[in-house]
Amino acid sequence: MRMKTHHTPYISRRITRDLLTCEFVEIRKEKHSIEAQVERILDEDIDKEYDLDEKVDNILDEQEEEIEFHNADRRQLFWMTKKRLANDFGVILNNEDRFSDIAHQILDYLWDEDYIHYRCSDNQIKNVIFASIDQFMKGFEEADSDVLAKLKTYKRKLIPGTEDYDVVYHRLYEEELIKRGLI
Repeated sequence: MRMKTHHTPYISRRITRDLLTCEFVEIRKEKHSIEAQVERILDEDIDKEYDLDEKVDNILDEQEEEIEFHNADRRQLFWMTKKRLANDFGVILNNEDRFSDIAHQILDYLWDEDYIHYRCSDNQIKNVIFASIDQFMKGFEEADSDVLAKLKTYKRKLIPGTEDYDVVYHRLYEEELIKRGLI
C-alpha cells in the first residue's frame, strides 16, 4: 500500500513512541519536536512521489492522441513511465526498500541534530523505525476498512467529503489505530 500524507502524523507518532520506549535510545529533545521532524521527512518523501506522478501524467497527456490511436492501456503506460523516471526523482518504488531508506533518513537526521543518542548499532535503531512504518502500513488497511464499515452503520447519514464526515472518520480512525496499538 502506498503511504499518503494523511498517514504521516500517525506514523510519526508511532515512530516517536517506539523510540521513546526503546531501552537503548536516549531522547534528547521534546517528543513533539521529534514527531514534527519525522513527519516532515515522511512528507518530503511523499511529495517527491507526487511530483513524479504529476510529471508522468503530463508526459502521458502530451501523448494522448498516440495512446488513443494505439489503444494502449493508460494505467500500464503510467506505471512503466513511472518506473523509468523514478530514479531521476529519487523515488524508491519497492515499499520495503523505501521504508528502509526513510528509516535511514530519519535516523541520520535525529542523530545529526542531537534529538537522540543510542548505545547500539545504527541498524538496530533503523529496524525500530522501519518496523514502526511497516506495522502501521499493514494495520492501516484493516483499520480503514473497519472505520468505513462503522460509518455505513451510523444512524445519521454522513456524506463523504463533508466536514462532518471527515471529523467522524478521523475520530473513528484514531480509535481503531489505538485499539490496534498502531499509535
